[in-house]
Amino acid sequence: MNTQIETTRAPAAIGPYSQAILAAPFLYTSGQLGLDPLTGKMVEGGVEAQAVQVFRNLAAILHEAGLSFADVVKTTIFLTDLGDFVPVNEIYAQHFGPVFPARSTVQVSRLPREAVIEIEVVARQRS
Repeated sequence: MNTQIETTRAPAAIGPYSQAILAAPFLYTSGQLGLDPLTGKMVEGGVEAQAVQVFRNLAAILHEAGLSFADVVKTTIFLTDLGDFVPVNEIYAQHFGPVFPARSTVQVSRLPREAVIEIEVVARQRS
């Protein structure tokens, strides 16, 4: 049985989807943008500010499911400009390690709400 994971500490879904689904033992998050959950607006400050907010949003969803970044096994990063790869990597590295999750990073032409970054993760419950 799948369980919907929702928290007010991350932005509400902006469409017909869940923030995350727990299909034990795995948690699948929807892609998170740099939206402030209190205002529903994109944070200002470019890719770095949006990346920091994305990780705050992901942390809130993981926490709601009783997980943390240490439980993440796979990430997918969507960037509107691969030129932002280096600054995003610096922020990313602050949240994972020493064993980093598997990862894909792709450039896309556009993201919802004119975001410049979106990240989704897959985490595994500890046995």
